[in-house]
Amino acid sequence: MTDVLIVLFGVAALAFALLVVLLRQPMRAALALVAHMVSLAAIFACLGVHVVALFQVLIYVGAVMVFMIYTIMLLDDRDTSYVHPFSRWWVAALAVVACVVASLASLLTPDAAPVAAGNAGFGFVEFSVQFMTRYWFHFEVATVLLLIAIVAAWTIVSQRE
Repeated sequence: MTDVLIVLFGVAALAFALLVVLLRQPMRAALALVAHMVSLAAIFACLGVHVVALFQVLIYVGAVMVFMIYTIMLLDDRDTSYVHPFSRWWVAALAVVACVVASLASLLTPDAAPVAAGNAGFGFVEFSVQFMTRYWFHFEVATVLLLIAIVAAWTIVSQRE
């Protein structure tokens, strides 16, 4: 049952990633990105990596995407790029999707070599300790950069008026 759910969420993640590239309206592309990140969190949850799934939902979907959607809402909605529903990069997006599907198909074949469990002792508690002791500064720098991007977008929008 878990394998079926992983494949189902994987197909959903690929479909939403394709929509992120193909859709021209920024709000719809951002919502497709949110759905993609939720699909990735579901894959992590099916794999038993619940901490990473929780971080995926809380940090990326809950915080980063809220900032991105807020920034998109600050931008001018009278842009003429909304005339065409799809981006001009749809051929490149389909090529990338084909490559990803081919690589996933090669992994799902029964002849695929098993992956060695090189770091099987790395548990959820160890991941949390490493994240909070070593990588907290990187997380905070990313937060400050997102805040700077929002202030820059707001400044650009306010200068147009």
